[in-house]
Amino acid sequence: MKLHELGPAPGSKKKRKRVGRGTGSGKGKTSGRGMKGQGARSGGGKGPYFEGGQLPLVRRLPFKRGFTNIHRIEYKPVNLDRLQETFGESVQEITPESLVEAGIIKASDKAVAILGQGELTSPLTVKAHRFSKSAKEKIEAAGGTVEVLSLS
Repeated sequence: MKLHELGPAPGSKKKRKRVGRGTGSGKGKTSGRGMKGQGARSGGGKGPYFEGGQLPLVRRLPFKRGFTNIHRIEYKPVNLDRLQETFGESVQEITPESLVEAGIIKASDKAVAILGQGELTSPLTVKAHRFSKSAKEKIEAAGGTVEVLSLS
């Protein structure tokens, strides 16, 4: 392949439609706008809102209802079975930072909630912002401890 052989793929470039260039072009005289009427005028035609006189969809739908709670705390859920398979016997203390390093959660900026799905066999010290009742029971039954972190 040489530099002079480079070019766009066949059919990828289309020529611009040149209207108003004589009757032989097929787009002369009225330039494809027909004879008279709204579509033939400059600035003519209806906007995207107009639906032929029917009440537009935007006006038929109700206004947005409800509200967004700005104080809502979003938790990153982590189940016990995930802790068991990732840490197992190797680590004794689990913090949000250690969860990030292990790749269980992406960032430690959000609060972490420990949920009780799965079984735990090793005694772990788990530090998180929230624990489900079953998770707390299972961690303590395995001989571990639960430490609730503040949400600051």
